[in-house]
Amino acid sequence: MYTGLQGLLGYFFTIRRALQAREDAEDGALSVLGEGFAEALRLLVTLDPEVVGITLRTIQVSGLATFVSVLLGIPLGTALALTRFFGRGFVVSLVNFGMGLPPVVVGLATWLCLTRYGPLGMLGILYTPSAMIVAQTIIATPIVAGFTLAAIQSVNPKLRLQILSLGATRLQYLLLLLWEARLGILAAVIAGFGGVISEVGASMMVGGNVRGYTRVLTTATVLEVSKGRFELATALSIILLLLTFCIVAGLSYLQQRRREA
Repeated sequence: MYTGLQGLLGYFFTIRRALQAREDAEDGALSVLGEGFAEALRLLVTLDPEVVGITLRTIQVSGLATFVSVLLGIPLGTALALTRFFGRGFVVSLVNFGMGLPPVVVGLATWLCLTRYGPLGMLGILYTPSAMIVAQTIIATPIVAGFTLAAIQSVNPKLRLQILSLGATRLQYLLLLLWEARLGILAAVIAGFGGVISEVGASMMVGGNVRGYTRVLTTATVLEVSKGRFELATALSIILLLLTFCIVAGLSYLQQRRREA
């Protein structure tokens, strides 16, 4: 009986220690989050030069990648929506497949192409912002093309016939269709930007996370976590969220404003 009581007490104290450890972990997480908010506020108010440089580099790399992906993705999506050819279904499947490409796979493929002995090694852009833009463009282009394809196909077919019956030229026809599908196309831009500004694997692999050169907010956050500086990592994450929200909110406002117009 004594042995059974001793075992029951041991079990009780084990459960108590586990619950206490859980409470301590929760308190620690809340403390890190609070300190992260305070650190983010300090970095924003004081305009810390390194954080400002990282933020501007993030905007530059992801902005250019989104711009190039729009230049490539919108024409590709429009062409797939309006043309019929042998193997079209396979190409559409590839585009839809590309919308879910893992960034680390894209990063590895880009690294193999841009490495010194790769097919594009003569460019010498590995571990530069240009390589990061290339990788992010590959990630975003299928997203923009897929959303554009869906937006163009959602336009009422009778409207297409009406435009052609009014004697519109090919260029006018395309411009009017894009205008009618503008809400979906803006959604494509938002989705493409969201896909590249949040990725970390490809940027880390082809950019190298070089301080003052290729370090962006996502790679800097990963680095700080690996160093155990969770407060600074939290602060960088908050800044990234604020940056993303401001840009996406601006695009969303433009989208809804055009809808009302």
